[in-house]
Amino acid sequence: MWQIRPGLETLKPYSVEETAWKIRLDANERPANLPPAVRDEVAARLAALPFHRYPDMHMTTLRTMIARSLGVTAGQVLIGSGSSEILAVLCQIFGGRDRHIVFPAPSFSMYGIYAKLSDSRPAVVQLETDFSLDREKVLAAAAKTEAGLIILCTPNNPTGNVIPLPDIEYILSRASCPVIVDEAYQEFAAGPSALSLLGKYPNLIVARTFSKAYGLASARVGYMVAGEALAREVSKVLLPYHVNALSLTAAEVVYARRDDFAPGIREIIAERERLSSELSRVKGLTVFPSATNFLLVQAQAPELLLQCFRQGEIGVRDFSKASGLTGCVRITVGTAAENDSLLAAARQYGKDR
Repeated sequence: MWQIRPGLETLKPYSVEETAWKIRLDANERPANLPPAVRDEVAARLAALPFHRYPDMHMTTLRTMIARSLGVTAGQVLIGSGSSEILAVLCQIFGGRDRHIVFPAPSFSMYGIYAKLSDSRPAVVQLETDFSLDREKVLAAAAKTEAGLIILCTPNNPTGNVIPLPDIEYILSRASCPVIVDEAYQEFAAGPSALSLLGKYPNLIVARTFSKAYGLASARVGYMVAGEALAREVSKVLLPYHVNALSLTAAEVVYARRDDFAPGIREIIAERERLSSELSRVKGLTVFPSATNFLLVQAQAPELLLQCFRQGEIGVRDFSKASGLTGCVRITVGTAAENDSLLAAARQYGKDR
């Protein structure tokens, strides 16, 4: 009988409910496909793609585009198969046997999985009751465990709130290890990005994705930005040709035409605020502030709320039994029509209670 590496037997795989909902508001995806002009250009570029050739191993075009837009060098930018690949690789590099990785909870559930896959020990810092992050607790956990890595998510998934930039800088200035700031939802936030701190802190790594605001969830493309020395070390661990040419081509077009996505992002933000306002009026629901493309909603009777959504063939993410999220569901902001359907189901919940 073969032997599995010790520790994997306790690992729970990342899983979501795969149901063919009529209205899918469970995965924080862009509610619409790519803008037509962008989609047409992607199709034209793919039609001319030499499928028999390997992709550009160094992904020079996309890295250069991102670097120029951010005012950094291409050597500071690395591309991944989604920001998830980048986060996993960073855990491998800075974690390892008997090394600790600090991250908050509740937050993105994959952080704990990445830590375990890299044989690292998770050092979890619980968020406060209002989902704020105590920066002193983060630093204390890092110091106590001699952590190799700190991961921060802002705006945070699934709570939707932002870690204030002064708190991020406070942690960066005192941490003796690299700090990842996962900005998967930054395009929906009004506040400043941690990218503004790159020139000041060599231990900062900012991770971003094309999957949310730019609608490339199916293509799986993400990127990180850091100091050149740090990026150089990370590049040693990434596999050759780890992002396929189809995804790279789509990402190049999307990034070049990212202004085409601005109206859609503004619409999502406006719909988020409308949803938040209307759901707050429903008896038995508490809506938490959000700077993302989703809302975290706490229900006094979560099973009844989920039943109302199921009756409307609406899929949302159920966190009602998760630690620190009792009674909560996460709702992706959809189209105006989809949001109207969700509001109707939520109002039915209010009447049925």
